[in-house]
Amino acid sequence: MDRRAFLTAAAAGLVTSPAWAAPASATPSRASRTLRSDPFTLGVASGDPSADGFVLWTRLAADPLGGDGRGGMPSRDVEVDWQVAADERFSTIVRSGTATARARDAHSVHVELSGLEPGREYFYRFRSEGRLSPAGRTRTTPAGATTPLTFAVAACAHYEHGYYTAYRRLAEQEPDLVVFLGDYMYEYGPSGYNALAGRVRTHTPGKCRTLADYRLRHAQYKSDPDLQRAHAGAPWLVAFDDHEVENNWAGEISSTGATGFAARRAHAFRAYYENMPLRRASLRGTSLRVNRRVSWGTLARFHLLDTRQFRDDQACLDGVRAGCDERLSGGRTLLGGDQWRWLEDGLHGSTARWNLLGQQIMVAQRDFKTGPGREVNLDSWDGYAAERTRLLGALSRTSNPVVLTGDAHMHHLAELKPDFDDPDSPVVAKELITSSIASDGDGYRDREWIDAALRENPHFSYIDQRRGYLMARLTKDELSVDFRTLDRVSRRGAPARTSHRLTLTADSLNAR
Repeated sequence: MDRRAFLTAAAAGLVTSPAWAAPASATPSRASRTLRSDPFTLGVASGDPSADGFVLWTRLAADPLGGDGRGGMPSRDVEVDWQVAADERFSTIVRSGTATARARDAHSVHVELSGLEPGREYFYRFRSEGRLSPAGRTRTTPAGATTPLTFAVAACAHYEHGYYTAYRRLAEQEPDLVVFLGDYMYEYGPSGYNALAGRVRTHTPGKCRTLADYRLRHAQYKSDPDLQRAHAGAPWLVAFDDHEVENNWAGEISSTGATGFAARRAHAFRAYYENMPLRRASLRGTSLRVNRRVSWGTLARFHLLDTRQFRDDQACLDGVRAGCDERLSGGRTLLGGDQWRWLEDGLHGSTARWNLLGQQIMVAQRDFKTGPGREVNLDSWDGYAAERTRLLGALSRTSNPVVLTGDAHMHHLAELKPDFDDPDSPVVAKELITSSIASDGDGYRDREWIDAALRENPHFSYIDQRRGYLMARLTKDELSVDFRTLDRVSRRGAPARTSHRLTLTADSLNAR
């Protein structure tokens, strides 16, 4: 069975033979306590790979849209067996064990593996109370720089705005890794944020505020078969942006000024952890650490940022505005002091050939006003201009830096410069900004608007308003990136096409 056939079969729940093989010492299935329906309705996932392991995830939910957010599960803990195999038929089991899906954790399971071989594929599955999960494919990272890396970049998947065909097309390309840069789910109630063409699906009731609300919304998103297929096909690196909590929140400040935001944020963080393939150490009381580094041998190092939890409030009451001098203040921070030092030390100390900065909001200056004057998005790095200058200085001293960005709902390709208004200012890095999986509904190509935006922002060379994702192939010598687009998400089945291609040669910018 080739990988594409495996993904198709796994998504359909057909990779379930031979019979479950487990050592005699393994905890037996408690057939007498079997649930009345399949608890693996939310699929399986893996994430945060290392040279000798990864995280395996599932969450039991016999009734995923049960209104209390507990997924139709009993109040007791449930034992879950797991297996890791060297082949998709599970004829060679290399690891197995039993984890406890605790009721207090929404019956989620996070299994952290170590001691495996570097640079190879593995296959995994779960079993609980007489039921078998779909199978997933994952991998460990290589030990050196000789193995090419194929990875996808995605963001922004509003459930009401469109179907998740982009996830399916992404999975069909069989990446080694998926980097997801925020807005995995949206907190709005039904029609709380409408696309131009309206909604094609409906959110669970109400705006997310309680732990039950966030758990239920995650379950709704995870129930989508195309999203499940993308998770089952490759390990993911995930980081949140704003909508996993609330639109445009900043640090401890609600964008709406609502009371009780600290508790709401803690609920959102807990539900996010419960539904993502994250390591247990990421959940720290009422906070959630997502800034971390993942190395792909000596070929690449991913530096994932948190651009929400430690930032100052947006300047000048937020939004797209002109004439906001507050945004230029040297005392304003987006990353916070500790994360800034962590990033600077990591970039400076990296020995990787390529350094990929995964983060949520546009770094490049973006003027939204045509003609004289300037209007910028104060929620992006434009609202924290002095710290952006520091960031670009750090990137100028880094080996082959590339910035990966979400949030914008449009593809963009930008050159990052210390002075965006000076045509002769040196380019210190490229920024690759992915469009959305579904947010804002069916895309379009307004060439007149695009041409005007490119004239106003000459450091951009490509913009596309259609939905999509990025697919990249990285070798020691070059990075090639396909900007993939779909003409529609209001109906299932649209093909994905490469609308633009970038090839970046190592040492072409500021490699040391």
